[in-house]
Amino acid sequence: MEILRIPKERLGALRGAKAAIENHYTVTLVLGEDGEIEIGGESVWTYLARDAVRAIGRGFSPAQAMKLFKDDYSFYLIDLREHFSTENSMRRVKGRIIGEKGKVKAEIEQATGSDICIYGHTVGIIAPSDAMEYVKDVVGMIMDGAPITAITGVLARARDDIKFGRLKG
Repeated sequence: MEILRIPKERLGALRGAKAAIENHYTVTLVLGEDGEIEIGGESVWTYLARDAVRAIGRGFSPAQAMKLFKDDYSFYLIDLREHFSTENSMRRVKGRIIGEKGKVKAEIEQATGSDICIYGHTVGIIAPSDAMEYVKDVVGMIMDGAPITAITGVLARARDDIKFGRLKG
C-alpha cells in the first residue's frame, strides 16, 4: 500500500480519473477528504499508479496524466523550493519557464512532445522517455538563467535528435 497527499482542490480532478487508474493498474484508490490518497494493490502497480495520482495532484488534467498509462511515458517533478530560497525567485523562474503569453512552455512541449504543468512550488513534466532528459535539461537551463535564444537552439537540436532517434528505432 502506498499513501500520498495531494492538494484538496485537486481531489475533484482525481475523482474523474479514479476508475481509469484503478482499472489500468488493478489498484484501489481511497480518497480522503483531507487530500490523503491510499493506493492499494500489488507493489509494482501501486508504484506505477502513484505517478498518475501525483501528476493529477500537481495540476495535470486526467487526460494528460493518462499518457502515463503508456510504457514509453514518464513523470518527473521539480520542487523549486530545493533550488530557490525566496518566493520572488521562484515566481521569476516560473514566469521564465512559461514565457511571454506561454510561448516558451509551448515551444518546449511542441519540440519534445511533452506536457509541462507549473503548480504551486513545482514544475511537473510528463514526456516520452526518449525526450525526458531534453525537457529536464531545458528547464534546468531556464532555472540557471540561460538566455531564451540559447534555449531555442537546444530545443531545435532536441527536436532533431528525438525525430532521428525515433526513425532509427
